[in-house]
Order: sequence, then C-alpha cells, then structure tokens
Amino acid sequence: MRVLIVKTSSMGDVLHSLPALTDAMQALPGIRFDWVVEEGFAQIPGWHPAVDRVIPVAIRRWRKNWFSAENRADRKRFYQELHRQNYDCVIDAQGLVKSAALVTRKAHGSKHGFDWHSAREPIASLFYNHRHAVLWQQHAVERTRELFAKSLGYNKPKQLGDYAIARHFPTPLNDNAGNYAVFLHATTRDDKHWPETHWRNLLGLMTNSGLSIKLPWGAPHEEARAKRLAEGYDFVEVLPRMSLEEVARVLAGARFVVSVDTGLSHLTAALDCPNVTLYGPTDPGLIGGYGQNQFTLRRGDKMTDNFPEDVLKLLKDEIHR
Repeated sequence: MRVLIVKTSSMGDVLHSLPALTDAMQALPGIRFDWVVEEGFAQIPGWHPAVDRVIPVAIRRWRKNWFSAENRADRKRFYQELHRQNYDCVIDAQGLVKSAALVTRKAHGSKHGFDWHSAREPIASLFYNHRHAVLWQQHAVERTRELFAKSLGYNKPKQLGDYAIARHFPTPLNDNAGNYAVFLHATTRDDKHWPETHWRNLLGLMTNSGLSIKLPWGAPHEEARAKRLAEGYDFVEVLPRMSLEEVARVLAGARFVVSVDTGLSHLTAALDCPNVTLYGPTDPGLIGGYGQNQFTLRRGDKMTDNFPEDVLKLLKDEIHR
C-alpha cells in the first residue's frame, strides 16, 4: 500500500505526525509512505523507517514572489515529482487551505483529511474525498494518530505513540557520550523567550555538576545571545552553526535538555531525551512535549525567578546518574 502524507510545516507539526506512521506500519505490514513537506524540514521524514520518498515543497518561499520565473519553474518541477506516483491514499494532516489547494487537490489518489469541524481551516475539508471527525481536546500527536487510523481503517493503539526515529541517531560509543546537556534558548516568538538572567542563573547552578553545557543557535542574533549566556563559564560551549541533522545528533547524545517552546524541543522528545520545556504564554496541554521523560514548567503568562531551581529539581536524577 502506497500513501502520500501532506504535512508541510511547522517543525513541531511534522514531528508530531511521526507516531501515526509507526501505528500504520505496525497495523498494515508493508505499507510505505511518501511525504510532502516544506523544504526547510525535508530532513525529518526520511528519518522514519516507513518513508521512501520525501517531496520538498516551497510554499513559504513561493508566496514572497509567486509569479517570478524561478518560482514558476520550481512549482512545475514540484508537480512533476508529485505526479510520479498514483497513491492508494492521500492523507492531508495539515488541515489548511493552502496545503489542500496547492498539494492535496493535485495529488493522484483518494484524498482523506479532517472534516469541517476538525480542520484548522474548515474550508480545507472541501478538497477531500473522505472527511474524518477528530476531537480537538487531545494532544496534536493523538489527533494525527486518530486521523491516520480512520483514513487507513485500523484501530488507533492505546499505548503512547512511538516516533521511531531515535534509532536513526545512535549514541556515540566514547567517553564523552552523555557527559553534557543542551540548553535550547532560542525561539521565534519574543513572548516565548526565557530571560537571559534566568538562563545565567541556571548555568551558575550547573557549575559543579561535572557536565558541560552546549548552546546551539540558528541565526546571528541567537548566536550573540548564546555568547552572552556562556560568558565566564568555561564549561559552556557555543556550538557552530549546524544542519538540523547535526543538531539532532547532538540532542540524541545529551544527558538531558532544557528548552523553551520551540521546534527543537519537540525534536528532543522525538529522540527520547529527557527534557524540561519552559512555557510562558502558550498552553502545553495540546502541543507540549509528547513522550517519555518530558516535563513542562509554566507560570501563567510570566516566567518567575524560581524557575532555575525548579528545573534542577525535575532533572535531579539525570544530573547525578
């Protein structure tokens, strides 16, 4: 059975879809998937053992200059690639009009997706041949697992979902493996940031832990923040700029991670690494860390000064093992 997944973005949303593939792989032996995903996240689907072909799409980039010759040529190449295969089932797990109209509508196969009351943008449901009711009041991972189960005709498993990508990043067999933690300090929304003073306080509390701390970054202003956080601490390393796969390898080898609400926090969960995610204005109930040893800390709409101590309480066993 050959299935096309349409789940283009964001990083967290793409990662949240992986357990649904594992369910389907176990329920329907031999099933294989192709996946349409935004070009910036194209590395992720290929980490799952059930995915054969990743088809990058560039809707975000095209929208900036839709009618340019370069973007028209890009779209032509994309649709040629999309039409290489006739699918037994096309599952639109995005639930947005742009993905439904530009991708799902033009794919070859019977189209499944959320119904009018379940989709993030109800009009998207009009592009599907089969529409499925999926309750909102459950974690995003469980919503996608339910959509796949209803689309492909099996019962959704009751046990915790399995991302099935940790095995793609085996822990290195050397003396330094697991002797460090990663602090994910960067996020796109200003109101999701943890104050730099709080990070510095937490680093100060880690001084005698025997662990080194690694600080990744993705943009120049994030690198500058990482350097400010690391100043004066010889056990803190500001990492070089890395690809998503390189960052994943660092996360996979960490003793634990402390993160703000960001896509890399969900990647940490998918890699089965213990993680404390620091939440400010967003609600972790429906889109928080999903998996084993995932902890959340939240103080309403404002993160308070005792968060560094709270983090260490949650990670006490990981720090001292």
